Amino acid sequence: MRRGAYGRIRLMPDAPRAAGRGENLPCPIVQGGTIEVVHQYINNGYHIVLDVNSGAIHIVDEVTYDIIALWEEADREKIIQSLNNKYSDAELAEAMEEIEQLIEQKELFTEDEYEEYIGDVTRRPTVVKALCLHIAHDCNLACQYCFAEEGEYHGRRELMSFEVGKAALDFLIANSGHRRNLEVDFFGGEPTLNFQVVKDLVAYGRQQEKIKDKHFRFTLTTNGVLLNDEIMEFANREMDNVVLSIDGRKEVNDRMRPFRGGQGSYEVIVPKFQKFADSRDQERYYVRGTFTRNNLDFSKDVLHLADLGFQQISVEPVVAEETDSYAIREEDIPQICDEYDALAKELVKRKKEGRAFNFFHFMIDLEGGPCVAKRLSGCGSGTEYLAVTPWGDLYPCHQFVGKEAFLMGNVFEGLKRTDIRDAFKGCNVYSKEKCKSCFARFYCSGGCAANSYNFHGNIHDTYDVGCALQKKRVECAIMIKAAEAEE
Repeated sequence: MRRGAYGRIRLMPDAPRAAGRGENLPCPIVQGGTIEVVHQYINNGYHIVLDVNSGAIHIVDEVTYDIIALWEEADREKIIQSLNNKYSDAELAEAMEEIEQLIEQKELFTEDEYEEYIGDVTRRPTVVKALCLHIAHDCNLACQYCFAEEGEYHGRRELMSFEVGKAALDFLIANSGHRRNLEVDFFGGEPTLNFQVVKDLVAYGRQQEKIKDKHFRFTLTTNGVLLNDEIMEFANREMDNVVLSIDGRKEVNDRMRPFRGGQGSYEVIVPKFQKFADSRDQERYYVRGTFTRNNLDFSKDVLHLADLGFQQISVEPVVAEETDSYAIREEDIPQICDEYDALAKELVKRKKEGRAFNFFHFMIDLEGGPCVAKRLSGCGSGTEYLAVTPWGDLYPCHQFVGKEAFLMGNVFEGLKRTDIRDAFKGCNVYSKEKCKSCFARFYCSGGCAANSYNFHGNIHDTYDVGCALQKKRVECAIMIKAAEAEE
């Protein structure tokens, strides 16, 4: 398998930016159908050609772009007849020669070499490498869109005891096989409501590292209300990454992320987040927000966070029932896609001005990227990654917690429902009809299993609105890489 070539950007000769020529393509929700071997689009003046199966990306001139669009449907003579009123014979001949060279080099119109490996991926021995510890099924905020029902997860409020957490870490070590590097995310609700147990579990984990020859990568997700110097100091010492929840502008954040009494949280958390981000040298964290139908102009929220000094930013679309007033609907997709385009252009502009920041959903590694297994099967929920409730129950991930049909076992007795594990193990881009034909399948890896289940009742489908937006984010991310390559 040609792993090394995946994602390389190639600037074709004589392929300057065609600024002002062509429009950014719309963001379709239609999925399935003809398999895209080559994906073409114009964004921010760049004519971009993605060879789906090799991952090779070509920034081409207009004549090459137009020829590639006809390549599979017509022979050379018909292509020339179709385009000779727009380009000279010499231009057409030169471009076709370059295209043929790319095909010969297996960087254009390449065949799918991944599907034959899916059997190897699904037959791999299952090891658990990551746990999402629900350290607190309770919260001091009342976020309107919270899938965890203000921390209760369709159940009861409870804090995880040290004994349950210890058993969870023991379970992870025992089921991790020969894997040395393990991950544990302290999650909620709000984990700082139970911070002494967080500290105790980190201390226990560090002890076990020496005994079991393992290494724990601890992370923390917090709304920031209880952040203080002690927590920040501990997190800076022990947490590889910290997620700080905020939705953006004050009016946006306070509408969706109020305290239980209705007061806004923005003024409380922003100074703490700024101090925390600076204390980590603007690395190993990100501020994470959610945009809804109430703020479809979410690019303004991203830029607001950047203007506050944050350099690691994630703002993503809400996933909600269509009956919720704030849910994103199909008719909102064009506006959201325009927002992504505007944000991508501004990100390029700010980088040139020395005011760069990272937007999580535009961050694609085109040189190395994920391994083949991750490219095909995604996050590993239900197999490599599990969620643990405060009383020790195991679920495929945090979004399945409370859905009793997905209860897999508990940390004291181990994994009982291997059938659930095996079902998730067989979930990949080739088990989903919509993914098979999608150009973005090796970037999103089939999307979120929980979203698929929530909208379609099974994990082998896709959340269509989310897919349309994911495809747009991939296009914008590649455009940004094109701009960087040009520089």
